[in-house]
Amino acid sequence: MSAEPEAHPPDDEAAALEEQIEYLQLRVRQAEERRRALIHIMGDLNESNRKLGDQRKAMLHILKDSHRSNLRLEDSRKAMIHIMGDLRETTQEMERREHELRDKQEQLVQAGKLATLGELTTGVAHELNNPLNNIGLYVGNVIDRIHMGELETEPALSDLEKAMGQVRKATEIISHLRTFGRAAPVTFEPVDVDEVIERALSLMHEQLRLRAIEVDLDLCPDKLIVLGNPIQLEQVFINLLTNARDALEEIGDAAKKVRISSSLEGDRIKIVFADNGPGIPPILAQRVFDPFFTTKEVGTGTGLGLSITYSILKEHGGEISIGETRGRGTTFEVELPANGGESLEEVLQ
Repeated sequence: MSAEPEAHPPDDEAAALEEQIEYLQLRVRQAEERRRALIHIMGDLNESNRKLGDQRKAMLHILKDSHRSNLRLEDSRKAMIHIMGDLRETTQEMERREHELRDKQEQLVQAGKLATLGELTTGVAHELNNPLNNIGLYVGNVIDRIHMGELETEPALSDLEKAMGQVRKATEIISHLRTFGRAAPVTFEPVDVDEVIERALSLMHEQLRLRAIEVDLDLCPDKLIVLGNPIQLEQVFINLLTNARDALEEIGDAAKKVRISSSLEGDRIKIVFADNGPGIPPILAQRVFDPFFTTKEVGTGTGLGLSITYSILKEHGGEISIGETRGRGTTFEVELPANGGESLEEVLQ
């Protein structure tokens, strides 16, 4: 007999089926979770890609700006090179013009010196005439004694020594004139102001004497040293004396006086030239230092003396001013920096 198949109970099949369903459902849930995770990852990836895209665009923008900045910097560099070239040319041109101006000023100062020497010729000739006459007198005495056979050593030597003294005096006058009139490079050195004033007076002495002008000197007992050019400073003082001389011509036979004083006030040296002439009207006082301005009659003045004086004093770090002296004479006040061993650059600063 054949055996009949074993029958399974219906409950077992249902349980297996439910288990299979649960397993499939679990697989579906896991697949769904993986799908959602993948979608989330894809979203994050898209966001990252978007950010990367924005960053790339920003980088491109930065690179463009950098390129434009580089172009602007290059343009600025070229412009700066061009400006520097123009500045160099301008500086060279200014230096050239400054050199030309200085040459013109030196020529003007030299012309002023020569004009002053021309005015001083008569007085200087008289100054030389005295020692020459004395030399002739002393040498003539010696010659007369020789002719008379009465030559004695002591008197002859005395006369010859006196003659030599007069020769030295004439030589000093001529040497002073040559030094004053010579065109030479302007150099600065320590200068005693009072000595320069006295040298200027020695050149002007005869002109002042012939016009009966009395000079009252009140110089500082201490040495007043400035860093300057002695010839140019002497020209300043001669110009001021000449100005006073001409002003005093207008008061006729009245007593004519010029007062010159020097003093040290702090770190400044003050020199005053005052006359008792007719004075200068206040309305004209500020113009007297202008080139070619003069209160003298046509043909009697160039109007350069006080202008040259002003420029020389500026070159020395000094200044000149005029007081209100209408009807009571004219007063010029000169101030110069006292030299304490400093350089000219320090003085001008």
